[in-house]
Amino acid sequence: MHSMNDYSSAIQLRSDRWSALREAASGLTRATTAKETEALRSKCAALFDSLSLIEPYWAFPGMAAFEHLQRMLNNNSFDDMAFAVNRITRALTTGAYRRRTIPLERDSIDHDEHDDEAMLSPEARALTKPYFEVLIVDDVNDQQERWLKSNVSRMRRPEDPFHYEAVVVKSIEDALIAVLFNHNIQAIVVRPGLTLKSKMDETILVRYLARAGGQEEIDKLQPENYGPELCRMIAKVRPELDAYLVTERSVEDIAGLDLGICRRVFYNQEDFMELHLNILRGVQARNKSPFFTALVEYSKQPTGVFHAMPISRGKSITRSHWIQDMGAFYGPNIFLAETSATSGGLDSLLEPHGPIKEAQELASRAFGSKQTFFATNGTSTCNKIVVQALVRPGDIVLVDRDCHKSHHYGMVLAGAQVCYLDSYPLNEYSMYGAVPLREIKHQLLALKAAGKLDQVRMLLLTNCTFDGLVYNVERVMEECLAIKPDLIFLWDEAWFAFARFNPTYRQRTGMNAANTLRARFKSDDHRIAYEKQQAELKDADDETLLNTRLIPAPDSRVRVYTTQSTHKTLTSLRQGSMIHVNDQDFKGEVEQSFHEAYMTHTSTSPNYQIIASLDVGRRQVELEGFEFVQRQIEAALSMRRAIADHPLLSKYFKVLTAGDMIPEEYRESGVTSYYHQEQGWTDMWDCWEKDQFVLDASRVTLLVGGTGWDGDTFKTDILMDKYGIQINKTSRNTVLFMTNIGTTRSSVAYLIEVLVEIAKSLDDRLDDASKMERRSFDNRVANLMENYPPLPDFSRFHEAFRNDDVTSEGDIRTAFFLAYDEKNTDYLELNGTLKEAMDANQTVVSASFIIPYPPGFPILVPGQVVSQEILSFMRNLDVSEIHGYRPDLGLRVFTDAALKRVRKKNLSSSPD
Repeated sequence: MHSMNDYSSAIQLRSDRWSALREAASGLTRATTAKETEALRSKCAALFDSLSLIEPYWAFPGMAAFEHLQRMLNNNSFDDMAFAVNRITRALTTGAYRRRTIPLERDSIDHDEHDDEAMLSPEARALTKPYFEVLIVDDVNDQQERWLKSNVSRMRRPEDPFHYEAVVVKSIEDALIAVLFNHNIQAIVVRPGLTLKSKMDETILVRYLARAGGQEEIDKLQPENYGPELCRMIAKVRPELDAYLVTERSVEDIAGLDLGICRRVFYNQEDFMELHLNILRGVQARNKSPFFTALVEYSKQPTGVFHAMPISRGKSITRSHWIQDMGAFYGPNIFLAETSATSGGLDSLLEPHGPIKEAQELASRAFGSKQTFFATNGTSTCNKIVVQALVRPGDIVLVDRDCHKSHHYGMVLAGAQVCYLDSYPLNEYSMYGAVPLREIKHQLLALKAAGKLDQVRMLLLTNCTFDGLVYNVERVMEECLAIKPDLIFLWDEAWFAFARFNPTYRQRTGMNAANTLRARFKSDDHRIAYEKQQAELKDADDETLLNTRLIPAPDSRVRVYTTQSTHKTLTSLRQGSMIHVNDQDFKGEVEQSFHEAYMTHTSTSPNYQIIASLDVGRRQVELEGFEFVQRQIEAALSMRRAIADHPLLSKYFKVLTAGDMIPEEYRESGVTSYYHQEQGWTDMWDCWEKDQFVLDASRVTLLVGGTGWDGDTFKTDILMDKYGIQINKTSRNTVLFMTNIGTTRSSVAYLIEVLVEIAKSLDDRLDDASKMERRSFDNRVANLMENYPPLPDFSRFHEAFRNDDVTSEGDIRTAFFLAYDEKNTDYLELNGTLKEAMDANQTVVSASFIIPYPPGFPILVPGQVVSQEILSFMRNLDVSEIHGYRPDLGLRVFTDAALKRVRKKNLSSSPD
């Protein structure tokens, strides 16, 4: 039997254990020999022992039923046990326990036993009461536990909007494990009688308690503060939950304590009805979706339409003789909810005062921001809004060069002086990593030495990158603020919206780090540490500063913006995105300019369906984001394991690990892979807490060069055309599989089946290959795996677009608009006139953005000098899609005359 360490999560372990127990229990009913019976009985006993570590934290089937099953095994009641185990396993699989009581007696009848929750119609599921569980923390005996549960269940009323069951644990440690194990928990009741220590297996404690602050912090807790401290610690791991504190302490004692997620304090009372109503009210507060509700109500109103949009109320479709198929495909509701009016309680996205405003406030709470704004035309627009709101012409902005193209265009629109930052290259996979902190500090210190620090406005980085590389956001902001205390940060989290709802991932999000820093800067410990470091670093040179983990001044301003593609990783219609703000100077300095930028880029006719989906998507993650994200990561980890463990797959494929994608100097934890065949799973928490960069496990980069196919061919000709598997990103020799909150175990199983089929077909083909065919295959593999072109760094901006040659920033706006006049540009052929010009040491300057797909980011920007490395890379590119490049004409470049004219103008206008 696999150990706990063979599983990435307790949920997966629990599911597999129950399935194995059902199989073994069923076998016991059919066993014909004493030896077979004893073997299966021992297996059942071992499975019960394993499950006994997990079941105390779940309401169904409950410990009373679980212990009854064990007694059945001890009493040789194999038929009864098998029947009950089968019922439980089926109910866990189908979700039936959420809708009704599951009878476990052998003579009981469950008419709906075979109903799978997922197979019910949406209308039927919408009518069922949502189910959740309430965790009660109190050191009680069995009799008192039954009394507690019966009192809770007696409060339930037919008119209640939800249905819940209680789980009782006795200690702080058990409560912390419960909220990390059990995704059904939505509320916690902390009673006065709780203790500190769990009686559970220590390996589980060590593995899971680190997320809540670690064993050291738990051991320091004082008995009089157990209740409030538990509320605070749960807030660290699942901030979306509600807690209710029952205490015997006075109001004055409680008032000054950090109560974390505590919604209400009950003083020394047993008012279960009041508690029940508060629990329901707390869950209802997260279950609200004000704009979606308003849209549903609007669709029910009889209206006469005398405004734009013939499709509103579906009139132009229902009257049509030719487009009835569209109406049949989409159904009536989407058209009933279409309008261009802001009446009927639907509010305006540009000037929200009603349900859109409330929906954005709820999203702000859910994602930990101070303000949140919805966008209906994607994160590309969000990026331009933030950049335009914050960056003035001439401001210096530090940008990672391989960020999304919307940022580069945003710099053009804002007129920024752009200082490009180079990510570390992963040449063997033809992809870039992320920007090392040392590179960022080096550029800031160079700008400071040149007297330009006051011009530096913003640092813009992609977190996480398309390939899954995640920054240590908190550390980057700390050290940068130590050099420039009012630096603004824009974290492009287009692919990272889901991270907020997992305790391991959350710590590396922009909003979480901003809140952490704001609290830390106010503490005496931080002020003392800062003053001590300032004394030590007096007169320190740049090399010392680069090698030191810098501490920012306590009065540093925390100014953080994140843009997220909700539609990419959470539930939302396409182009549904959000801007999250956590800026101490937003109200005083930015609010007006932000509003203007928002008006500039936001449609006056936003799609209401997208806004409604953002509202509902937020509701979903507040109630079940923890569960869904956990399952998403599990799916990816099981995919990694299946490929690594399969002997045939490992001949042709390899899943890239953290060790492959992150150089050793950026992995302080020393962790190279989340899974080892010999050791099982490595706990990700350690590296996510320490390392400069980590790898998002939900993205699986598969090295496919061993098949002889490049990434694009493997994606298009094999996966998509032959097997119907869709993916976004490829590189020269890799393809990227991204799991999301909708990924199922069946999807993963299908992918593994496909890869095995591909590997078998390659084996068959090579078995029958001639010597020349085999040599041709080996050459293709070598070309993909060994003969790769080195990735070029950013070269430099031409002098015509720079103020001086001291620091590297350049005026991308002037270069961009200079190319509008065709007299200023010419074309050079890649393998002809361009190569000749470069070989003759002529300076060639790009007049366009050159963006090959893949990798999908600019390798040249307007005003950038073409280097030999860039030329070599372009000549070696074997992709068919290069935006900005004309195969029939060549590379668009500036003429010498145009460059001299701009250079002369700059010199004449610059002060002496």
